[in-house]
Amino acid sequence: MAPPNAAVPGVLSVSRITVLLASLVVAIGSGTNYVFSAYSPQLAARLNINHTQLNIVGLAANVGVYSSGPFWGRIVDSRGPRIPLAFGFVFLFFGYTGIRHFYDVGVEGGPTVSSLSFGLLIACSFMTGTGGNASFTGAVNSTAKSFPDKARATTTGIVLSGFGLSAFFFSTIAHILFPGDTSSLLLLLSLGTALTTVIGLFFVRSIPLTAAEASEHTVGTVTAEAEATIFNHGDESHTALLDEDTVPSSPTEDASARRTTSHSRSRSRSKQQDGPNIYGRALWINPDFWLLLTILSLLSGTGLMYINNVGSMSQALYAQTHPEFDEVEVSKWQAAQVSTISIMNFAGRIVIGLISDGVKNRFGFPRSYSLMLVSTLFFCSQLLAAQISDLADLWKASVLVGFSYGTIFGLFPTVCIEFFGLSHFSENWGFLSLAPLAGGNLFSIAFGRNLDAHEPGETTAVAAAAPASPRQCLEGRSCYVATLGLTSAACFLAILLSALAAWRERRKLLAANASRPRIVWEDNEN
Repeated sequence: MAPPNAAVPGVLSVSRITVLLASLVVAIGSGTNYVFSAYSPQLAARLNINHTQLNIVGLAANVGVYSSGPFWGRIVDSRGPRIPLAFGFVFLFFGYTGIRHFYDVGVEGGPTVSSLSFGLLIACSFMTGTGGNASFTGAVNSTAKSFPDKARATTTGIVLSGFGLSAFFFSTIAHILFPGDTSSLLLLLSLGTALTTVIGLFFVRSIPLTAAEASEHTVGTVTAEAEATIFNHGDESHTALLDEDTVPSSPTEDASARRTTSHSRSRSRSKQQDGPNIYGRALWINPDFWLLLTILSLLSGTGLMYINNVGSMSQALYAQTHPEFDEVEVSKWQAAQVSTISIMNFAGRIVIGLISDGVKNRFGFPRSYSLMLVSTLFFCSQLLAAQISDLADLWKASVLVGFSYGTIFGLFPTVCIEFFGLSHFSENWGFLSLAPLAGGNLFSIAFGRNLDAHEPGETTAVAAAAPASPRQCLEGRSCYVATLGLTSAACFLAILLSALAAWRERRKLLAANASRPRIVWEDNEN
């Protein structure tokens, strides 16, 4: 926060807009985990691994993203964005270069990839997730600290939307320049992501806020607190009637008591205006933290399951109606689903920022109220996906899943600030971001096992006509619909928990309003 009299750039100044745009570029290079479905089935076929193993590779990237969150968050809060951006460059470049190496080499001298090579492949995938989160954390933190509360959800939503747009950006370029060439796609990912972090190293930083802007994230309005400060003079003469021990023995003591009381109230109001500042051990024993963690785990796990496996879903639906499996043709359908999810992910992050800002600024409701909307969107997306049996209709589910996934990660960072404060935002958000590890692992592994259980037998006649992979399920949506039933139940539970979170936040706001100092007029006595 800048000193009260320091000259700082305006909200729409060149320096702040430059930070916003540079952060957006970094975010576009950071969200490439969502491209996984564009190349994962081809990677599985090349290395002859099953769907459960493929999901483990995809989950390694997600583990890298979410497990590294607290680490990068603490560094960004204390040292700024440069160190994470530098590590992001290294991890993204070498991670994707390693995955490309394993794809190019393929299976050597055996029916499947060796245990050592499979372990190294997992490590490379983990590096891409860790590197992407490192650079992304620096970009989001710098944006959140460079804009006041009235514009914070919208501006961070723009940066968050870049993270969602990443898959569309890279898959579209690869599809135009190298259609059906998985090796070139992986090369593009290694070079493109590294370039975006270099741009971030030069332009991403935190622009200080004025004292007034920095205090806008308070519980209640600054105006109301200011009025209380002006009009609440403190009526010590009335207090004396209630307790004679409080009556001062002299005018000097009376003046001293008034100064002490005034100073104490000033400190109390200042503390109220600073908003919440919950972190460390206090965060882990806070019930709201566990409530938000559970909601995020259920919803993000559902989204990750679909995003990581929509390529396999596309192949299952395609193989059911196309005995002569066309690898190039099915890769177009995969790319279409990835691009659809990415665009809607982008849109969801923008829209939810505008909605949550409007709900708070125009109607005075906390942003946590929007959690019920997000959970309901997820629930509907799973019901829709479970009904689709034609590959030509799969885009409908991808639209809703992508939009829903975008809204959750466009909303939760600002909800994190509202619940726990801005001072330790990146560290707190890093801990909250551990949530997808549970849901993502549970639902993705369940999907992989379900798909593996529907593999065709060696004597199946149709299997011989589908040369893409001997592990390709040929039963359409029956290959995975049971997993969608599991995620639908999880999303319904998230709706109930979101209602609980909104109720708890409403109760806290009512309690905070009730505890504000009364406006007392003191009559002058001669």
